[in-house]
Amino acid sequence: MTDWLFTPAPTASLPIDGRTERFPVRRILCVGQNYAAHAREMGQARAEPFFFTKPADAVVVDGADPVFPTATANLHHEVELVCAIGADGEIAGWAVGCDLTRRDLQAAAKEKGRPWDAAKGFDQSAPCGTLTLGALPDPAAPIALSVNGEARQSGRLDDMVWNPAEILGKARELWDVQPGDLIFTGTPEGVGPLQPGDRVEATVGGLQPLTFTVLPR
Repeated sequence: MTDWLFTPAPTASLPIDGRTERFPVRRILCVGQNYAAHAREMGQARAEPFFFTKPADAVVVDGADPVFPTATANLHHEVELVCAIGADGEIAGWAVGCDLTRRDLQAAAKEKGRPWDAAKGFDQSAPCGTLTLGALPDPAAPIALSVNGEARQSGRLDDMVWNPAEILGKARELWDVQPGDLIFTGTPEGVGPLQPGDRVEATVGGLQPLTFTVLPR
């Protein structure tokens, strides 16, 4: 019997600014509460960085629009600087990402001491923009997100509690960080809800912006 056979899904990948090649995504590591003001709005104090993960196929790229997920009445946006790990195991490039979160499921998981997988690692939960190779254009660049033209999140990269190099070092203590890994580095304050039809624009100074519309199911 061969009814178990199937064609593997293509590897998720990011477009690279100025290149025809694409960056293949191996996995996604995410850092929680890495901006002090966001930690406070979530009721937490400054602490060691902690990580959660998303599957590689959660990436949404190339102008595609994510569909409003099932099983939530409270989908939230979180704009983030994304680090891309290159062939030498170091940060090879940067992109703008948005960590979509089923906030109601996350709150329920926190209350019961359960994992965040369903709240963070669902399908199409990681929209990500075009990758810019090389050094970060401005380590103190503004980071912002608007919904339907209304400013929601605004901060600076140097507001991070742990900078990208420190985050990578912490990640290496927990995983064998490999080429193709993406690291979402945390979000500034101002996270909030999204509804079907909302148009999101996420920016980090010096990088290609990320824009998408939340589609209805």
